[in-house]
Amino acid sequence: MDVAAELDASMPSRQEGIVMAQQEQKKGQMTVEEAGRKGGETVRDERGSEFYSEIGHKGGQRVRELIEEGKQAEEEQGGGSKQ
Repeated sequence: MDVAAELDASMPSRQEGIVMAQQEQKKGQMTVEEAGRKGGETVRDERGSEFYSEIGHKGGQRVRELIEEGKQAEEEQGGGSKQ
């Protein structure tokens, strides 16, 4: 067997290389999705589901304020189309 054939035989296939890389990644790192899920579960456990209601309500109020500010700014600039 020549040197090139020996190297080919000892190297992993592309699929084997992908699997090996995925296994290495899982050893010490987590994906963004896994981190988000873990963080969400921690918040839920520490603060309870009521927390999500409260921050959703606050966010909705802020959006309402921003829309109103935008409408006032349009009126001050003398325009904006009314729909």
